Amino acid sequence: MNFVFFGLSIASSWGNGHATTFRGLVRELAARGHDVTFYERRTQWYDANCDLPQADYCDIRRYDAWPPPAVEAAVAGADVVVLGSYAVDGVAIADWLPGATRALLVYYDIDTPVTLEQFRQVGRTDYLRADQLARFDLVLSFGGGPVLDELRAFGARRVEPFYCAVDAALYRPVAPDERFRCDLGYMGTYSDARQDMVDELFLAPARLCPERRFALAGPQYPAEIALPPNVAHFAHVSPPEHAAFHASCAWQVKATRRQMRHIGWSPSVTLFEAAACGAPLISDSWPGFQTFFVAGREALVATTRDDVLAAFDVPDVERRRMGDAARRRILAGHTYVQRVDQLHQLLAELGVPAGGHTPDVPTVPDASPLRTMSHVAGGEAA
Repeated sequence: MNFVFFGLSIASSWGNGHATTFRGLVRELAARGHDVTFYERRTQWYDANCDLPQADYCDIRRYDAWPPPAVEAAVAGADVVVLGSYAVDGVAIADWLPGATRALLVYYDIDTPVTLEQFRQVGRTDYLRADQLARFDLVLSFGGGPVLDELRAFGARRVEPFYCAVDAALYRPVAPDERFRCDLGYMGTYSDARQDMVDELFLAPARLCPERRFALAGPQYPAEIALPPNVAHFAHVSPPEHAAFHASCAWQVKATRRQMRHIGWSPSVTLFEAAACGAPLISDSWPGFQTFFVAGREALVATTRDDVLAAFDVPDVERRRMGDAARRRILAGHTYVQRVDQLHQLLAELGVPAGGHTPDVPTVPDASPLRTMSHVAGGEAA
């Protein structure tokens, strides 16, 4: 089967959780014998921090302006075209795709709570208008639960939860690395939407426990955020080193963006990755957490700094048992092998078997065999 992706970036993982998600999913698709082309718009940040200019499992095409060269032929020959959230030219691509290919169209939202918040407020994001959801045969959402009903209310015709996942070959227990060894670690790019919880669950405990060591991994933290002297800051930990980071911390804490905490059912990829490495977890609280982990058995849930401080008193044997239980939970249901199995099943239900088909360029603007004109939303969003 021939897949064409449009996304934020697969070539740079600097401050970009999308990269690890796309790499894991695309690598597994390639392992199943599928051909994958990935388009991303060049940006100064990702060009300066490109750690995967090309890959042996997909054709990465980085372009300077929309439309990129030969993109018409690429989508015309595709079986499935996937548009990811935060794609720089997402709005233009979503307008263009229905008239450019007979391929099955998929919208892959890796930021669903953020998308929905913007839809509610202004009817659009920088990467998609709300009315454009109806142009896709399938919407895959990083969030589940009530998130799915809200996407349907905005016009999505087929919505499925497609939670983040891990590459079990990369995210696994490894030997600790002395650079990262600490009592509490946090991995995450700076975001104002979650800094309140980073302050409460990570920086506040660090200030209260000067005798303990803390490790912060992630870029773009403003200079005005004064880190305590017992916090080691690593502006970038490359994906091959993620497992060592997780293995070197007695506890890993996860702070979730405000939108995710509010709507729930939206676990982050770094939460699953840390769990797959067997790292004992402390998570902030959000609706639906129990769907993914049993609190107190597979992870701890914290709402205040006192909850984190109490975790330091948990016996090592119990802490390690908790990390092992979380790893088993992730491997049982949240790897890219399982996500591609899920995707194959969804595509088959929509008339695209794993063996694929050979589509032709449509002769009318909306000629997908799975769409009719009544499904396509027209006009401009406010």
